[in-house]
Amino acid sequence: MAQHTLLIVEDDREIRALLSDFLTREGYEVLAAADGTAMDRIIAAARPDLVVLDLMLPGEDGLSICRRLRAKGGLPILMLTAKGEEIDRILGLEMGADDYLPKPFNPRELLARIRAVLRRAEAGTAAAPARRLAFADFVADLDARSLAAPGGGPLDLTSAEFELLTCFVERPKRVLSRDQLLDWTRGRTADPFDRTIDVSVSRLRRKLASADPEAAQLIKTVRNGGYLFAADVRAL
Repeated sequence: MAQHTLLIVEDDREIRALLSDFLTREGYEVLAAADGTAMDRIIAAARPDLVVLDLMLPGEDGLSICRRLRAKGGLPILMLTAKGEEIDRILGLEMGADDYLPKPFNPRELLARIRAVLRRAEAGTAAAPARRLAFADFVADLDARSLAAPGGGPLDLTSAEFELLTCFVERPKRVLSRDQLLDWTRGRTADPFDRTIDVSVSRLRRKLASADPEAAQLIKTVRNGGYLFAADVRAL
């Protein structure tokens, strides 16, 4: 397997050095930057396979950088949040981060999450038959990661929202628990107090309803169970 290149964007010199040394010993090529400006120079010269991005940075903060990187393409992002507060996790995921890890953390957990994000990224780019699924008057292209609204226009979804929609359209008319949805969308064991799925479901409902008011009823809340996607789904 080809060696992966990781870019660590962390302003704390000691943490940056410790992570660089640890991940280098694990077989990765590691690049490091102290802020967004240095990160941009590195990416322009050598595009990494994944960015480990600290939330609290001097100058441009991690959320702004995450949004900017996501707008430019599909570079995987694992965000480090110093506070570990739920709002930080939600904002990071909404900006397009693929996963997050609150500080302080065990380096082995960081390694496991990096491997999981890279596996998902590689699976998403592997050659496979096109997967286009229709429900109501929407068309979801799971490979292009796009959703066409009634009338054919695109509906803009965040990475977290599209991952959630994928779970629903691949498992219609089944009750899916919050733990399952967290595991499938984030590749990790769910925290029973983590409400990011509820926030993402609410946002997804609103966006579907913005294109078709009746679509707000497609995602049903099942009390003490989770959520159910009520639409008929067919392959195209």
